[in-house]
Amino acid sequence: MQRKSLFALSAVVIVAAAALVPVVWPGSSQHQGTAQAATPTTDADLIKKGEYLARAGDCIACHTVRGGEPMAGGLPMATPFGTLYSPNLTPDDETGIGKWTQNDFYRAMHTGRAKDGSLLYPVFPFVSYTKVTREDADAIYAYLRSIKPVHQENKTPAMPFPFNNRNALIGWRTLFFREGEYKPDPTQSVEWNRGAYLVQGLGHCTMCHTSINALGGANQNAAFAGGLIPLQNWYAPSLTSNKEAGLGDWDLDEITTLLKSGVSQRGAVYGPMAEVVHNSLQYMTSDDVKAMAVYLKSLPQKKDAPEALQLETSKEFGSQLLAQGEKIYTSQCVECHAANGLGHPPGFPPLANNQSIQMPSAVNPIRMVLNGGYPPSTTENLQPHGMPPFAQRLSDQEIAAVVTYVRMSWGNHGTPVSPQQVNDLRSAPLD
Repeated sequence: MQRKSLFALSAVVIVAAAALVPVVWPGSSQHQGTAQAATPTTDADLIKKGEYLARAGDCIACHTVRGGEPMAGGLPMATPFGTLYSPNLTPDDETGIGKWTQNDFYRAMHTGRAKDGSLLYPVFPFVSYTKVTREDADAIYAYLRSIKPVHQENKTPAMPFPFNNRNALIGWRTLFFREGEYKPDPTQSVEWNRGAYLVQGLGHCTMCHTSINALGGANQNAAFAGGLIPLQNWYAPSLTSNKEAGLGDWDLDEITTLLKSGVSQRGAVYGPMAEVVHNSLQYMTSDDVKAMAVYLKSLPQKKDAPEALQLETSKEFGSQLLAQGEKIYTSQCVECHAANGLGHPPGFPPLANNQSIQMPSAVNPIRMVLNGGYPPSTTENLQPHGMPPFAQRLSDQEIAAVVTYVRMSWGNHGTPVSPQQVNDLRSAPLD
């Protein structure tokens, strides 16, 4: 399974690492704090557990084209090195995994090698999936074998030379891949280890919340420190700096509520993260989500987020934008976000004292004003309130002005936004 390599943090705080995660089937046992599942008593139990894990991993998001057959693949996955297409995971003998064994499937997840031994591209996040237990991998395999087989040919990756040579991945793997299941930390609690297993495994949260270098590898020395997601033009904020989305001053209930429902008194999730919550996190057990929150809150808050490339404006022009933005905010935004910027949470999130508004990178608030969006519709947030798009109503300078105003008002400590940066983001992909 694979997930789109994107994570959107809107103009309001979004906190959890792309939390598409494997979880223990409810009622299963734990061993040394990891998600070791008790052996199901029947094939039906195993399939049900696997379905739960696949839902938790949001496999359908990448392996299903909109309007297409579930898990039949074919979704284009754009990368800086070319476009790949998600494979067919249905049990079709010719085009799917019908002839794959349990060992074949586990090897793919654990070592990043296909049935024929060929190397898989790391858009399939085996760097994280290697941590998933054999028991969980076998359950997912059992579920995938139980669904409707679909005969749909897999598409050839559109990768230019030398990236179309899979053998070139040997060097990449040497640098960036370490095989091995999750090992619990005996100094931490069972709950903490459970959360670490979930976040580090199928959750592959570092794929978005860790900066990527020119070779497409994550800088593990800056894990969870945030970065701009290649080609997606969304900024995944640092989870290790309270200047961005660090969780040091969030309590566990606030983190858990945001992950589970997509909204909280502190903020709401929009964009691709809303899809994550809608498709996956809302179906997780409360214990699983809380365990993730425990682990995420424990991430050391010791370093500032990496500086993001930002077009700067002169002090004089910044003052002009601030004054213009106040007028636009008063006419367009006050009804939902209030004159004092405190909003009406959880439906209309606060902008005042909102870390995601003030981050060095203004990408996310610019995109929210341009494109708008909705928090996810979940069982705990059945009728989410949306943010309307202003791309057709406001010019580049007007959007720069209102974003500048919300970044610099009510005690916020952001910097002015350049109209050129707004223009650059007008053509950014919406998903």
